[in-house]
Amino acid sequence: MSVLITGSIAYDTIMVFPDSFKNHIIPEKVHILNVCFLVPEMRKEFGGCAGNIAYNLNMLGETSLPMATVGEDFKPYKKWLKKCGMNRGCIVEVKDTFTAQAYLTTDMDDNQIIAFHPGAMNHAHQNKITESLGISLAIIAPDGKQAMIEHAEQLHDLGTPFFFDPGQGLPMFNAKELNRFIEIANFAVVNDYESEMLSKTTGLSVEQIAAKVDALIVTRGAKGSEIYTDGRKIDIPAAPISKAVDPTGCGDAFRAGLLYGVKHQLDWETSGRMAALLGAIKIEQHGTQNHHFTLAEFKTRYANSFGSELRL
Repeated sequence: MSVLITGSIAYDTIMVFPDSFKNHIIPEKVHILNVCFLVPEMRKEFGGCAGNIAYNLNMLGETSLPMATVGEDFKPYKKWLKKCGMNRGCIVEVKDTFTAQAYLTTDMDDNQIIAFHPGAMNHAHQNKITESLGISLAIIAPDGKQAMIEHAEQLHDLGTPFFFDPGQGLPMFNAKELNRFIEIANFAVVNDYESEMLSKTTGLSVEQIAAKVDALIVTRGAKGSEIYTDGRKIDIPAAPISKAVDPTGCGDAFRAGLLYGVKHQLDWETSGRMAALLGAIKIEQHGTQNHHFTLAEFKTRYANSFGSELRL
């Protein structure tokens, strides 16, 4: 049985600003903001939530099924997915569109300014989730709004457990829509900023949201993460890193660890640490799909990072 990953497939243009945004933005003038950041470093990468999560699961040896819509410029990405041995059966090309494009500028404080062109992603609702896909677990990652709503309902109707991961698409939804996601999802995962947005929009506290799902996971970057489940909070430490190079895609790597843990019925402490380690491995490399490891290497680093053996 596969893990279904609905979400974007995108090309990422990643730029690094060798300073801090805060040094060049006047707070009292944000209503007439007009700034230009000189970015001497730029790279083009394969990305998108669905592609990134599937890439990390693939290295763990897990069978994943990314589901996305792409444009007529998809050929280079398709070649990359084939090279990585990743399933392309639920990736649909939409004529007269571009594959989603993300333009990310990161400063030295790991803050990001992102411009995103959805392109073919706006047609993601054309993909339907059916029993014939043979999936046992899924994640609703950032995608077209209609697709996220319909795919969640389709998974709910099938009785397939799934993660709700609104990500940077969270502002698309109103309180009623977000409450419905929380009502039918088995798990929810957000970062600390998104957690506050989710609470503000729904009118629910973190504890109230957690009570409606089997587990609520809140990531806090270098401070680790928190997993709320069964009325308790589990603190997950961040995994040690050699150097923070690029935070882009760390959240997607983290989510792959959670999916693996749930799929294989691992306890939340282990799942959370696996997720943290995937994020740490990712942050040490540029781009979202340039890090590499074998399962044996992952187990060794897990033991070195957390002082316990990883039994898979």
